Amino acid sequence: MSASYFAHIGFFNPYLPLWLKDLGFSITIIGLLTAVQAATRVLAPYGWGWLSDHTGERVKLLRFCAGAALLCSCGLLVEGGVGWLAFVLLLMFIHTSAMMPMSEAALAHWVSSGKGFDARRYGRVRLWGSLGFLVTVMAAGVWFERMGMQSFPVWAVGSLLLLNVSVWWLPNHREAAHHDEARPPVWGVLRQSHVQWFFATVFFHVLSHIGVYVFFSLYLDELGYSKTMIGVLWAVSVAAEIVWFFTQSRWLPRFSLSTWLLICAAVMVLRMGLTTWAAGWLFALLLAQVLHALTFATHHTVCISLLSQYFPDRLRGRGQALYSSIGYGVPGVLGAMGGGALSDAFGLSTVYGVSMAMSVLACGCAWRCVRSND
Repeated sequence: MSASYFAHIGFFNPYLPLWLKDLGFSITIIGLLTAVQAATRVLAPYGWGWLSDHTGERVKLLRFCAGAALLCSCGLLVEGGVGWLAFVLLLMFIHTSAMMPMSEAALAHWVSSGKGFDARRYGRVRLWGSLGFLVTVMAAGVWFERMGMQSFPVWAVGSLLLLNVSVWWLPNHREAAHHDEARPPVWGVLRQSHVQWFFATVFFHVLSHIGVYVFFSLYLDELGYSKTMIGVLWAVSVAAEIVWFFTQSRWLPRFSLSTWLLICAAVMVLRMGLTTWAAGWLFALLLAQVLHALTFATHHTVCISLLSQYFPDRLRGRGQALYSSIGYGVPGVLGAMGGGALSDAFGLSTVYGVSMAMSVLACGCAWRCVRSND
């Protein structure tokens, strides 16, 4: 399931802006349409997370969301304007955005034991997601370079069909539901200072990443890189994260989890600096993409591990949903809409300058997170 889910993401997220550009939309409109995905991550994941915690039926909910997303994706095959695309993407993303936190909650449960979260087992499963992303981002880049962007909707339907097959292949595991017990106090966890600084770090770290998630393909296209090379640069970053996921159990014990957050934020400053000022130099871009191993893969594993500590058992689904909403929902909306406006006014390179400033703020929050955990 991890491989098929990220295979869908691997073609959809990098090439959606290029498809929208091919349809003739401005960067501002592209920013607004890509922000729809982030907007659905603000509230929808928490509702799905609460439902999965309450019922314990994470696999059945994953199957429902995958099926609904496939049905909605057929709307991309119908020609329409901005309003129609926004409506279709909204319905799609309400369901696909719910799958990430629910699948991560289920995976965290399955790889945890009496000794706590097992980073080695988690990494060995999660690297299949990276492999799925790697395959489609490369294949789609070559395909779209030769055949054009017109087949993008067909790719969307096909990848979601594959996801449905894999979700129905999952064992129908059901966690214990506790209908009659009082709900665990989420607000009690959120009042803890180290949890607050953790979410603040995640917010600014992912906000600095939005320049990559939303505008990187457009940025490279503007600089004259071919779609094949765009796919290669995306693939380099994913290959780096695969290496990390496979070997992370060797490196994670060397520092505390909160210290790793600080390291990831500091490396993000370097990555955004290279992307801002040296993007015309292919070697510098390749180096920046290799740093994805730390700025995404390490950061993601550390966050999942901390969430397993902060939000155990019946809080797991809601903890993952809060991570999705605070870390990807609100920053995604702000980054996509603000980045589109900045790009139209001052050029796409401006987005990466702002991203570097956000990563500096992430460093400050991560430092406070380290201090509050001491």
